[in-house]
Amino acid sequence: MAEANWYVIHTYSGYENKVKANIEKTVGNRHLENEILDVRVPLEDVQETKNGVTKIVQRKMFPGYVLVNMVMTDETWYVVRNTRGVTGFVGPGSKPVPLSPEEMWPLGIGDGKEAPVVQRPKIVVDFEVGDTVVVIAGAWEGTEGAVTGVNAQKQTVTISVELFGRATPVEISFAEVKKR
Repeated sequence: MAEANWYVIHTYSGYENKVKANIEKTVGNRHLENEILDVRVPLEDVQETKNGVTKIVQRKMFPGYVLVNMVMTDETWYVVRNTRGVTGFVGPGSKPVPLSPEEMWPLGIGDGKEAPVVQRPKIVVDFEVGDTVVVIAGAWEGTEGAVTGVNAQKQTVTISVELFGRATPVEISFAEVKKR
């Protein structure tokens, strides 16, 4: 038997869970459990702060995409490709390209050879440049300042605080500030 690999399928946006359910149903109906092993919609925990209330929510990591672990045969390709909501496999032309273990580890799906890197949840904030925020932790705790920059990649905000009578930019983690 050939080796199973992870493949990425492109779906209509918002149809990821429906595509997953349809593939799983077809696998059961056609008895392909040994060929299509797993179907996943990768989710991530995101810390979201809105109106001063912080909560952890799950979001799709890749909207419009579903991961499938399968043995690539003509039949499995046909089943996945012709599932309602699927627009195709990711890869050049009509040839799907399997993901490498290194590409799967950040998703928490490894091959057992090396532990995946655990990532901290991303934080989504509802403030923007010009808003006033209060620092709630760290060395600047209790300080108020105007937002002069937001870096979602680094998960930091730059605020302007008064220090010795002058406006001074300070970079602080999203987790340490809240909107006033």
